Amino acid sequence: MRKSLWLCVILGVVATVAYAQHNTLSPREQRFGWKLLFNGNDLSGWTVADSPEAWRVEDGTIYCTGKGGGYLYSNEQYKNFVLRMDFKMSPNANSGVFVRIWDRNDPVNTGMEIQILDSYGKANPGKHDCGALYDITPPLRNAARPAGEWNSLSICCRDDCLKVFMNGEKIIDVKLSEWTEPGKNPDGTPNKFKYAYKEMVKPGYIGLQNHGHEVWFRNIKIRPLY
Repeated sequence: MRKSLWLCVILGVVATVAYAQHNTLSPREQRFGWKLLFNGNDLSGWTVADSPEAWRVEDGTIYCTGKGGGYLYSNEQYKNFVLRMDFKMSPNANSGVFVRIWDRNDPVNTGMEIQILDSYGKANPGKHDCGALYDITPPLRNAARPAGEWNSLSICCRDDCLKVFMNGEKIIDVKLSEWTEPGKNPDGTPNKFKYAYKEMVKPGYIGLQNHGHEVWFRNIKIRPLY
């Protein structure tokens, strides 16, 4: 277990290295079992929910148009993994990256959201700011870059351990088993969810959220952990 968690830390740091070519796997990544989730050309491997106008491929990115709302889901489910991607926000953007969604009819309650929000420069980010595990815990620090700049994001899920890195900085490090009651955080504060987060250890889909604002994603890749 320690070895796997240390691997998550290393992979989070490695995520800050510039890509020689976008939406590809390096020979090293291929050797270590990474899988490309976006080929840069089309939405193969993804399912558009709700509104077809919400998502399109533009200049080698998955472009969230802000129209129509809804989600973009991976076709495959994952339990233990490291997920990496880059994202860029428009001014005042609100979006999210979801993991382990076990019911696509209710992603908010059956998955975990890493918040994407234009909250650059906020001194004390909260549970709804960029990098937060939404409504569960705030990021350890505000690592978000200004709107219009690319951010790197790495999410490591290993059983009940969740670690998140943004732009090379660790921003989330929690054990989901500490969330034992629905609608309640370990410190006694409320959250909006009808399931205790100790249950968020099932395999599930990756989801990108259209919350009515423009957001761009690229270099989406995953390494399953066994």
